[in-house]
Amino acid sequence: MADSSEMTINLAVFGRTQTGKSAAGNTLLGSTDFKSHCSPSSVTTCCSLGHSCRILGIIRRNGCELALRIRVLDTPGYPHSGLSKEQVRDTVRSALAHHFGEEGLHLALLVLRADLPLCPDESDHTIQFIQELLGPTWKDCTAVLLTHADKAEEAGFSEETYLNSASSTLLSLLSSVQHKYIFLDNQKSIIKEERAIVLRKLLSFIRQNNYQVLRLKHSNE
Repeated sequence: MADSSEMTINLAVFGRTQTGKSAAGNTLLGSTDFKSHCSPSSVTTCCSLGHSCRILGIIRRNGCELALRIRVLDTPGYPHSGLSKEQVRDTVRSALAHHFGEEGLHLALLVLRADLPLCPDESDHTIQFIQELLGPTWKDCTAVLLTHADKAEEAGFSEETYLNSASSTLLSLLSSVQHKYIFLDNQKSIIKEERAIVLRKLLSFIRQNNYQVLRLKHSNE
């Protein structure tokens, strides 16, 4: 809380290389803070923190409108084309503790591509990695962002039919995070109204968790 008329929420994006983490972060911030483009190698090599401007019209408390500020930590993907698992893990751990060590992390956003199937081995590696970063209670503070939703839509899938056709691996993952998921088209400029819908969904997830935060400290483990 910056003041009684303002709320700040802390988010971090995680996921494999080229899933659209940085683009998703830009969508949430309403900016182009993070470098994002198609590349034959991993684009993000270090963590960076982005800040939104004051956002109005999203949240009210006790009958009064609050200004919302978003802080998003962009992280390198794993597997990474130029960094080892240990390098990615240590870099992300350090950044989480540095930026959110005092205030805590409200929500971890696990970014997956809606246009690619989630296979068991990939899911296992992703879950193991995020659990190493966030600890055993990671499911309580994690939501799934399904990016490239426009490609699923172009293939004729609505959200409902997509989930009806999804692999058991993806459905199991969504169930483990209490069905906290959002479909996101981050390949084109998102309009103000669409961004507001996404932010309201994120706030509802945080509210479901009673505004609890995950405390992140430096670890030598």
